[in-house]
Amino acid sequence: MQLFVGDDWSEEHHDVELMDPAGRRLSKARLPEGVAGIARLHAMVGDQLGDDIDESEVAIGIETDRGPWVAALVAAGYTVFAVNPLQAARFRERSSVSGAKSDAADAHVLADMVRTDSHQLRPVAGDSAEAEAVKVLARAHKTLIWERTRQTQRLRHALREYFPAALEAFDDLDAGDALELLGKAPDPASAARLTRGQITAALRNARRRDIETKTDRIQAALRGEQLGRAAVITAAYAATTRSAVAV
Repeated sequence: MQLFVGDDWSEEHHDVELMDPAGRRLSKARLPEGVAGIARLHAMVGDQLGDDIDESEVAIGIETDRGPWVAALVAAGYTVFAVNPLQAARFRERSSVSGAKSDAADAHVLADMVRTDSHQLRPVAGDSAEAEAVKVLARAHKTLIWERTRQTQRLRHALREYFPAALEAFDDLDAGDALELLGKAPDPASAARLTRGQITAALRNARRRDIETKTDRIQAALRGEQLGRAAVITAAYAATTRSAVAV
């Protein structure tokens, strides 16, 4: 599946929108500048493409052709188009009666431009040996993020089937504290037996803040009433959760 991304950038953040070939908005977000923002963008792309990931089918429009962010996009294997701001303004006038401008609207315009007018846009490319070396590392980084996203989605789906309290207890299933506690207690019964000390230790290992409040919330969620499954089914699901945690 092709994916079109509009990236309206500023020094502090990037407003992005993901669009499908029919022009339908799939997701949007405001991302911070830097490694954390790039990682989140990779995860958003991975969420949409699932197992059918092909970097070359991801087209990104952005109103610049330089800087670390653009270099990271190119190195990751995406097709990046440097959009002239005047081109974006003309496209906005063509597609909107009001011509109103906002960061989110600009991201939509850029995504739509690469979807319909990519033949008129200039792709950005790295052509040096150094650029190729960066591509190797950037693509590996992106692929690992995609794999983490995929594994987390599988874990979330399994927990929903037999242990929904875990989804209430843990905000981020790929966080260190959640994985540590799920590894120790991958089923409702063993999770309900987790002590405050065990939960607190996991939170400390993950360098969480406000540990006492988080410990109370997690323990209450894990010990609350919930619908369950037959013991043998729960045991089977628990085995898959242990495997997912190990991965």
